[in-house]
Amino acid sequence: MTITAHRLDEVVTALRTVLRDEQILTSKPDRYNRARVPAPFPVHRWAERLPDLAVLPTTTEEVAGVVRIANDLRIPVVPRDGGTGLTDGAVPLRGGIVVDVKRMNQIKELDLENRTVTVGTGINMLKLNEVLGHHGLIYPDDPASYPCSLVGGRIGTSGWSLIGSRYGHTRDLVLSFDFVLPTGEVMHVGDGIGRKISKSSSGYQLKHLLMGHQGTLGIATEATLKLYPKPEAELSPFWAFDNYDDAYRCVGALARAGVATFAGAVLFDEHKVAYLRRDDEAYIPQPSDVRALVCAVMYGYEDEVKPAGKRLFRIAKEHGARYLGDEISEGDWAARHDRYATPLHGRTKTGQVVPMSWHCEDAAINYTNLPSVTKAWHEIVADLRRRTDVFDDWGMFAYTSADTGVDYLTEIDIGIWEQQLDDRAWEMWVNAKRDIAAVALAHDGSISACHGSCRDGEVDLVPQELGRGFDLMLDIKRTLDPNNIMNPGKYLLDRAYEGGRP
Repeated sequence: MTITAHRLDEVVTALRTVLRDEQILTSKPDRYNRARVPAPFPVHRWAERLPDLAVLPTTTEEVAGVVRIANDLRIPVVPRDGGTGLTDGAVPLRGGIVVDVKRMNQIKELDLENRTVTVGTGINMLKLNEVLGHHGLIYPDDPASYPCSLVGGRIGTSGWSLIGSRYGHTRDLVLSFDFVLPTGEVMHVGDGIGRKISKSSSGYQLKHLLMGHQGTLGIATEATLKLYPKPEAELSPFWAFDNYDDAYRCVGALARAGVATFAGAVLFDEHKVAYLRRDDEAYIPQPSDVRALVCAVMYGYEDEVKPAGKRLFRIAKEHGARYLGDEISEGDWAARHDRYATPLHGRTKTGQVVPMSWHCEDAAINYTNLPSVTKAWHEIVADLRRRTDVFDDWGMFAYTSADTGVDYLTEIDIGIWEQQLDDRAWEMWVNAKRDIAAVALAHDGSISACHGSCRDGEVDLVPQELGRGFDLMLDIKRTLDPNNIMNPGKYLLDRAYEGGRP
């Protein structure tokens, strides 16, 4: 533990002024269960990242009370929502208090006329949409972790959605939220003062500043979300190609087709197809001449999706695509969430099957740079694989981030034999992550389109990517969190304080 037993008693006594005893968790299982995330880390070092205690608030006022106490006592605070993040936002690096928001999961207001819903940030999209579906509505924030990630975590990471080309991503779908600052003050964040306003030109636009900060600036507790009509029709064709180049040109043409119902398109490279064919039991194997896959997806009313689908099918055929059929297309798209953070297996260089965890590194890359980034990233992982069997290349995909296809969430998936991830292999992995990030920057991209970039390795290059903007991040952190209690150690923000820490 990072604080003494006497100090812990002092913290618990103070917390009892704002929380009930059952909301304060100090046992070892409770702390361990709130320290892990899917991102790999050496098993023998897990104990380095434990909180001293966890709390389960149910209201904004309780969160504010906890944070005020932590600020007064100079105790670190780490927000935890679904814990599905891949960049360690929910991992306590210096002990302290984990604020678990899962009990803040109520639907506060459903406004059918303005098509908004106000919720506690501990709710997840699957459960929310089960309720909204009865009213013919949907909240279309659709990450890979859809069944288990929470609204608050999506705000904290400014998350990316699989159908964002149609509906936008988290930053577009969250209209406003209540936010507890590191001092315990509560502010409402949105466009203007209205909770349900999507555009304001009054003053600075603070909503985006307080999204994607990985818990370093505060905790979102209640959010108002934009809703859409539940789609009447869905079309998700998968096409096969015998080479990467044709598939690459096809996915670009699909994104530029100008189809209003277009929700996204994704390109799977040859390494990804080989992995799916080899090790994914849910995948329906394709002949060996299939070297790349492209999927597109559309949502809307029946009478607009059907003609749009005909246009995309025509474009795909012009690029040499072979349609894989309705069963594969509908089944594979329907299973898009099922593989997230699922224990899998990989192969050593000799082909031996070994237990491996899935991980990925992602970046935002312009369409024209996808082939060269793909080549460079595979070379980095191939070098890792030559040196050790801890890592396995599970292939890459590139996914449209907008309806014009200007940039793509570009991701390389890595199998990691976590039980064998010793300090030497971990150092190799951190260096590889830094190299992967460097490739993204060298190709005028961003280190991360989705997960954030505050983990060892890529975080080292964040000041390079942001330039003067990183200095502004330090200024903001120091102003809003003068005692550096809010998720300290993340994003190199300790540099905001003289001597590294206050």
